[in-house]
Amino acid sequence: MLIRYKKSFEKIAMGLLSFMPDEKDIKKLQQSMKNYETDESKQLFLWKEDEDLIGLIGVEVHGNTVVLIDVSVNPSHRGQGVGRKMVTTVKEFYPDYEFDARKETAVFLAKCLDC
Repeated sequence: MLIRYKKSFEKIAMGLLSFMPDEKDIKKLQQSMKNYETDESKQLFLWKEDEDLIGLIGVEVHGNTVVLIDVSVNPSHRGQGVGRKMVTTVKEFYPDYEFDARKETAVFLAKCLDC
């Protein structure tokens, strides 16, 4: 189940976001979290299975385009289709929008949209 980010999930979200290749530096990670919290065009969602938060997906909305910024899954849950489920569910949140990605997430988004 996809849920919107709340401040109470900050540490979990930071942990999941730290799995992204360009989010290894703590200052960069903190700035990314601040951007999601303060920039109204950016939305952060967490993926919950049972009682565990195991995935994260971040998007930025510009007009009628949703840009996939970040997608991360806990390594112990990778290969189970969690990332694909997150993309599919986010698309349901924005049914009449075009989807795009930054270069770091473009290949993943293309795989998800081909299904």
